[in-house]
Amino acid sequence: MPWIKILHIASLLCWCAALLYLPAMLWVSARVRETTSFEMPAPELLRFVFTHIATPFALLAIMSGTLLFIVAQLIGGWLVLKLAAVSGMVLCHVLCGAMIVRLERDKRRFLVPASALTAALAATLMLAVLVLVLSKPFD
Repeated sequence: MPWIKILHIASLLCWCAALLYLPAMLWVSARVRETTSFEMPAPELLRFVFTHIATPFALLAIMSGTLLFIVAQLIGGWLVLKLAAVSGMVLCHVLCGAMIVRLERDKRRFLVPASALTAALAATLMLAVLVLVLSKPFD
């Protein structure tokens, strides 16, 4: 079981890092309209990070967390709240994907405030998950 926890924590760290990186990169990309010849275009880089880094780590974190839940037979009120916070993180992940599509279509309206709001929401949910897992209230 320790290897499942290690896998879960490692994949969660990578997913959370991507959830903070994507809105920040979206915010910058929505403000800048031109690229230099030395840079990779932002939408292509964002799509690569989203599809090849963030999504696989999100799936791995969710699958390893589910496996950990089943193997350790975890039950408690804190778990319901944690799963609600993780569902919110999944929603932030989906919002990042939708904003990447908007950026690719050059529809930049409201992308700056939406990316800032998504980053703030994702960070708050990450903090909530951390507090719930470490304190285990309602146990």
